[in-house]
Amino acid sequence: MTYTFYKYQGTGNDFVIIDNRDLTFPKEDTQLIEQLCDRRFGVGGDGLMLLENDDSTDFKMVYYNSDGNESSMCGNGGRCLTAFAKQLGIVDKQTNFIATDGLHKAAIDDENIVSLQMKDVEEVRIAKDYVFLNTGSPHHVQFVDDLEHFEVKKEGAKIRYGALYGQAGSNVNFVKKISNTEFSIRTYERGVEDETLSCGTGATAVAIAMHALGKTSQNQITINVEGGKLRVTFEVENGIYSNVYLIGPAEFVFSGQIKI
Repeated sequence: MTYTFYKYQGTGNDFVIIDNRDLTFPKEDTQLIEQLCDRRFGVGGDGLMLLENDDSTDFKMVYYNSDGNESSMCGNGGRCLTAFAKQLGIVDKQTNFIATDGLHKAAIDDENIVSLQMKDVEEVRIAKDYVFLNTGSPHHVQFVDDLEHFEVKKEGAKIRYGALYGQAGSNVNFVKKISNTEFSIRTYERGVEDETLSCGTGATAVAIAMHALGKTSQNQITINVEGGKLRVTFEVENGIYSNVYLIGPAEFVFSGQIKI
């Protein structure tokens, strides 16, 4: 069968997207999904997303890491899928959709800047050398010296596969403070098992972690990722972070057909 695929990217976090409202895509075939995400033998991407129908929202987001396995929430993926839904004519400027971590609201403007509401964060675990929290996906956050030359893949893998997080592992974010409202990060993503140019749930995690640590007093944070800039806004009361939004561009790259 021949499928039309669409390639999107959000600050360098890139995805293969397929309209699966007819439910014909063989989504249990992890080897196929891994091949489609392969940058040499497939389309290439940090992950693959399916857009499906949902009875109570505009659409359903089904996300797979580039290793072929269905994964937890992807913030940049959610923003790109919102732009894709607009391209298909399913939504206009506002939407709500369901993902693995629950309901999400999103808005998209005429320049394809997407504001995606993330899940509330009720617990931020602060340890001596790091912070851990879940923003739809689990994230380890720590400061490092010389972020520009830091060996993200090597050191990120040590933490991801180390005893701290067990078999499930965690995404790992390395951080440098630029100002009270701006931080630079580099992220090792589980499932990709490498550094990615951007991670939306990671950017969200860093913004909240920096506030919880007292490294910023603001609730509107700019996060510099390797592929550009993201913004995170939130409200906080009694240690609970709500109305969390991840904001940034979502861009269509190209489309094509592939025979499976």
